[in-house]
Amino acid sequence: MNCTKTSLGLAAAFAIAAAVADANAQWSPSRPVRLIVPFPPGGAVDVIGRIVASRLPERLGQQVVVDNRGGANAIIGTEITAKAAPDGHTILIVPAGHAITPSVTRKLPYDTLRDFAAIGLIGNGAYVLVVNPELPAKTVSEFVALAKARPGQLNYASTGHGNATHLAGELFKVLAGIDMVGVNYKGGGPALTDVIGGQIAAFFSGVASGSAQIKAGRVRALGVTTARRTVALPEVPTIAEAGVPGYEVDGWYGLLAPKATPAAVIRRFNEELAALVSSAEMKERLLAAGIDARASSPAEFHERIARDIVRWSEVVKKARIAVE
Repeated sequence: MNCTKTSLGLAAAFAIAAAVADANAQWSPSRPVRLIVPFPPGGAVDVIGRIVASRLPERLGQQVVVDNRGGANAIIGTEITAKAAPDGHTILIVPAGHAITPSVTRKLPYDTLRDFAAIGLIGNGAYVLVVNPELPAKTVSEFVALAKARPGQLNYASTGHGNATHLAGELFKVLAGIDMVGVNYKGGGPALTDVIGGQIAAFFSGVASGSAQIKAGRVRALGVTTARRTVALPEVPTIAEAGVPGYEVDGWYGLLAPKATPAAVIRRFNEELAALVSSAEMKERLLAAGIDARASSPAEFHERIARDIVRWSEVVKKARIAVE
């Protein structure tokens, strides 16, 4: 009788130990991981995504393939991720605009919070107001004066209706008291190309994609959108200090996975991402692209998205932005 009880007790102990070991086992991808970038090549999200993808393979032990799926204000690539198998082989990079889309789109083919599992933050970044060098405005104040002298004649690019670059422009219009025409593009690359070519007067570009064009003299930087100057472009003033008091728009980048992705998978990605963005090399590379590297837990990133959804909803109402 005692032997039977002892055997049963040992069996239970082994079962519990096995379950604990299984729960703590480190998941590893069995094939290449697809990192979906919901924008065309060349824009800020693409730049940041490729920086991360270049080093993740060393930590995961598998190749990471960047898959650009631009269009519909990032909805196409985001929907693909939402419907992908939750097995850890498809992840998505999103910018702050991910939390804006619900406020400007009537029917999304996914739920911004419920259909994704947050992995973690990559970092925070600024946008920079750039203009064509031929435009007769070398400062934010001069640009505002020019726009007031030409109401409805100046245009500005955005990378999609209702995303961060669009709201950056609309908030600028409201606070500066000017009238500009917004033109939507599928990504930051095409938008910058048309600013350089003179078809578009201005664009609130991600620092990641705009800094190279600024340094090459192809576009002129007037101001950054954050409350403080960015280390990536220290000579460029904030828009608030350069003529539009109270103006502030910041941006973040992070990784998501499809909902129902196992906790062990999310944990592994979060650990590797956090170690990656905390490394000196990655901090330097991200800073060169205008990003302040910053890690977070999955829960913290989820809460950030939820909080921003509420915040941007209020901004959309105040700016009277049309919901499509």
